[in-house]
Amino acid sequence: MMLTLFHQPLCPQSRFVRIALGEYGVIPNLADERPWERRQEFLVINPAATTPVLVEDGRPPVSHPAMIAEYLDETRGGDLGEHRLLPREMAARIEVRRLTMWFLEKFHTEVSGPLVLERVFKRHMTVKQGGGSPDIDAIRAALSNIRYHLAYIGWLARTRDWLAGPRMTYADLAAAAHLSTVDYLGDVPWNEDESAKTWYARVKSRPSFRPLLVEMHAGIAPSKTYADLDF
Repeated sequence: MMLTLFHQPLCPQSRFVRIALGEYGVIPNLADERPWERRQEFLVINPAATTPVLVEDGRPPVSHPAMIAEYLDETRGGDLGEHRLLPREMAARIEVRRLTMWFLEKFHTEVSGPLVLERVFKRHMTVKQGGGSPDIDAIRAALSNIRYHLAYIGWLARTRDWLAGPRMTYADLAAAAHLSTVDYLGDVPWNEDESAKTWYARVKSRPSFRPLLVEMHAGIAPSKTYADLDF
C-alpha cells in the first residue's frame, strides 16, 4: 500500500515519523504542508491542522505522531522481530511510551517547538497566522530548558544501552528527531554532556537518519555539527 506523509521538513514531530518509517524500510510519498495556512484540503484530512499526518491507501488518516507510531507498530512491528520499536513486554512498553511522550510533548513544548517556531516558521507566516518578529524571551527560555533535557538524556544513556532499555526504540527516535531540529539551528550545547552526544551520534549514524541530514531548509544553513557523524 502507498503511504503519504503530510509533513513540515523542520517539524520535529514529522521528523520522528520519517525516521520511524525509515526503520521500517518504508519510503513514503512526502507532501510538504504549511499547517498555519489551514489549507481546506488538509483540514478535511486533519481538522486540527497539525503535522504530521500519515495516509495509507484504503485506511483513515492517522494524525498524531504517537498514534502514527502505534499504527506502524500494529501494522508492521512484527516484521522487525527482536528489533521492534515498541517492545512486546508490558513493562518495557510502558517505559518506551513514557519517554516517547516526554520528547513528543514536554521537549517539544519547552525546547524544539518554540525554537523552530520563532527562528523558522514565523518567517513564512503572516501576522494573522501568528508571524512577526521572533519572541526573544521564548527563545531564551528554550535555550535554558534544553540543558536539563540534555542532562536527562545523558543520564539515561549512561545507565542503559539505549534511552528506554537494552534496545533502540521509539524513545530514541523521538529524542533524536527533536534534537535534530535544534541541532540544525546550532542550539544544542553538545559540550555539556558527552554521554548524550555519543548516544545521539549512534542514532544519527543510522540509515534512517540520512535523508534528514542532506536536506536544506528555508534558506537557513545547518550548523557545522548537523551532518557531521563524528562531531
